[in-house]
Amino acid sequence: MAPAERIYRVIFHNQGKVYEIYARNISDGGLLGFVEIEELTFGERTQVVVDPAEEKLKSEFAGVKRTYVPMHAVIRVDEVEKEGQAKISDSDGNVTPFPMPVYGPGKGSD
Repeated sequence: MAPAERIYRVIFHNQGKVYEIYARNISDGGLLGFVEIEELTFGERTQVVVDPAEEKLKSEFAGVKRTYVPMHAVIRVDEVEKEGQAKISDSDGNVTPFPMPVYGPGKGSD
């Protein structure tokens, strides 16, 4: 019997919202400070009820083979038994993203 395929739930901050997505592969990737997320999965297309939040995620990530999320934006990564519903929700204030210094042209090079 072949081993079951792993599925990961990744929750992260993006533009003031909290994204919850599912993927088959997660790694620290080749870009320093980023989490590499590959093979995003979405709910079965045979569902009668269509969730607008999941549809928005599907269209946002349409054609994306791999995405890189800044490590400081990641809230949590879980290996789960089965895929859940991808969603975007408002940040309720319980989790604050890690502050990041802002470097602009000419700053910090003195």
